[in-house]
Amino acid sequence: MSDAAEYRALDGLPVPAAVVRGEQVVYANPALLTLLGTTLEEVRAARSLELLARFAPAERSWLEPMHEGYMRGEPAPDTLWMRVRVAGGQQRTWCLRRGTGLRPEDALLMFLDAEGEATVRRLTEALVSASGEMMRCRDEQAVLETAVEAIHRQGFYVSVLMLEGDVLLHGPMRQEPGSVAAAELLYGRPIHEVRFPWSSLPHLEELFSRRKAAFHQDLLLSLEGFHSAEVLELLKRMNPARRALDAPILVEERPYGVLSVQGEGLTPVSAATLELFARQVGGALENVRHHRLAASRLAELSKLQAELVAQERLTVLGEAAGVVAHEVRNPLGAILNAVAVLKRDKLSPIGTSAVGMLAEEATRLDAIVRDLLDVVRPLEPRPRPLHVGELARRTLDLFQERRQLDEVLVSLEEEPDLPTLSADESLLQMALENLVRNAVQSSPPKGLVQVAVTRAPEGLLLTVEDEGPGIPPADAPRIFEPFFTTRATGTGLGLAVVRRVVLAHGGTVSVGQRPGGGARFELRLPLEVEARPLPPLPSGKRD
Repeated sequence: MSDAAEYRALDGLPVPAAVVRGEQVVYANPALLTLLGTTLEEVRAARSLELLARFAPAERSWLEPMHEGYMRGEPAPDTLWMRVRVAGGQQRTWCLRRGTGLRPEDALLMFLDAEGEATVRRLTEALVSASGEMMRCRDEQAVLETAVEAIHRQGFYVSVLMLEGDVLLHGPMRQEPGSVAAAELLYGRPIHEVRFPWSSLPHLEELFSRRKAAFHQDLLLSLEGFHSAEVLELLKRMNPARRALDAPILVEERPYGVLSVQGEGLTPVSAATLELFARQVGGALENVRHHRLAASRLAELSKLQAELVAQERLTVLGEAAGVVAHEVRNPLGAILNAVAVLKRDKLSPIGTSAVGMLAEEATRLDAIVRDLLDVVRPLEPRPRPLHVGELARRTLDLFQERRQLDEVLVSLEEEPDLPTLSADESLLQMALENLVRNAVQSSPPKGLVQVAVTRAPEGLLLTVEDEGPGIPPADAPRIFEPFFTTRATGTGLGLAVVRRVVLAHGGTVSVGQRPGGGARFELRLPLEVEARPLPPLPSGKRD
């Protein structure tokens, strides 16, 4: 019986089918001949490799080696996905299923149209929805997590390989937990910490140069240089899924990483959808960076605007301070001299009390004028080597000697072997005195004020904490403004002086909540800084 007669039952099959024996196609049903636009005689006269070159030119790079291995007796997969050039020159994606023929040496090939798979529609719908979610993300990790979760929910394993220089690192992933745990055991560290050379995946160079995804019929073949032999054997045992896709992720036209998807349900059509999705991931990452840049520039603009307002406020204060210093300080000096004379006379108890009150209030007014001048006058630091721990001890000793602590307790914690600081001793001591005075005044009786000096990335960190009511979050942005105070008897000048001194040294000052209640002030100072005098007063007289 002829080959055609043997397989005549396939003539009425609407699915394209062929029978291959060795290197020859011995039978092709009418549905396949119509699809390819050829005749049975032409098909039977050509060798298998010639037919591959004619009808599947895009797949020759992997089909020909597979066919040659099959002819040598090596096993071949029963299911393949390929692009076939059909009648008219168009290319369509087909799923090729291999079975046994009527003879042991025959292989029955059936072509199933894969263009309209419902799984592709579901995948597309899910990824479109995920694309909208990614565009609302405000950090890169959230974008990647959203992407891998959307793909994983459709039944695929997925990883993001992050490109850092010439190495690859695993980013967010959804993989079989057992295989990940076993791989980490073999590597001796978490999979996210394992660095893989860029050269271990040679196809990535073409991936990014062509900006097209790579579809792998056999995943393990593409990973031979990526994982060790032990890990590859482990993957082969625990994860039988062999089809995979690598899609490039580009951010601002530069390689960012690879979206790697694996699963038996992966087809070239779904791969095309995932390739498009990888572009959406890159767009979402760009969106995050643009938002971050815009937020940074807005913060910088707000900072510059705040500094401009503060400088204008200081300009007005400078003019007022000149008038105050000239018109108020001289009369205050005369009042204090008169008080000193009155104290030498014998006065009644009422007179003595009145003179004491007069002296106290005049002294307080003189301190306010002095603080006002400290806020607006130009500070000209004269840096010299200074040990901040010793400065803090001297400052606290002064408070003890002047009996200015009332019933408040103070403590000092100093990190050992602190480096010296280049700073103006008198200005820095003035700033620390203001902070300690503010903390003492805010503390309850028997409360504790803690001063600490430690290392910091900037240089040194000086902190002052109290157990008072703390600074309301709404007031924190204004706490260093002149005349802003949260106490009924405060002048709002001490912390403004602190800020000017710290800025003149190239440092920063901030306020926050102390754990357990109270306020925490932090002064961060660089070890080496050039003197940076603040602008002088624009006008007005100074004493």
